Amino acid sequence: MRSHAVLGSPIGPLTAVVEDGDLVALFLRPPDASADLGPRDDAGCAAVARQLAEYFAGTRTVFDLRLRPSGDDFALAVGRLIAEIPYGETRTYGELARRLGDRSLAQAVGGACGRNPLPIVVPCHRVVGADGSLVGFGGGLPSKRFLLDLEQRAQRLF
Repeated sequence: MRSHAVLGSPIGPLTAVVEDGDLVALFLRPPDASADLGPRDDAGCAAVARQLAEYFAGTRTVFDLRLRPSGDDFALAVGRLIAEIPYGETRTYGELARRLGDRSLAQAVGGACGRNPLPIVVPCHRVVGADGSLVGFGGGLPSKRFLLDLEQRAQRLF
């Protein structure tokens, strides 16, 4: 069964969607009215809420949630690479494209990042332009900057 919760965060309300205990989507902006969210069930999303709160507090660097990402094979491959980017570090779209075997796939990698259904948890905010600039993020560039700064500050504490 699918359900959702709206969670407060420093970057604005997040909508978490859980199905049978798996996180299937995390919206950084209000979801489209056609999105299949299921009924609101804050208790069903308690683990997601707790881990996101810990992340935003700077005490969680790795998420331990059951995930059910969606997308085509390419998007899922990009998601696996993104999930390997260590907390507080960044990679470029080109670097991920090279890891996929074809540097010319950088724009396709950017497209897959833009369709990431699990931002923050699958940290697409850690993917930057070739020159290190912040480009593209479903939650907006100010949110991307906030998340990267949060990780840099917290990393200095470890």
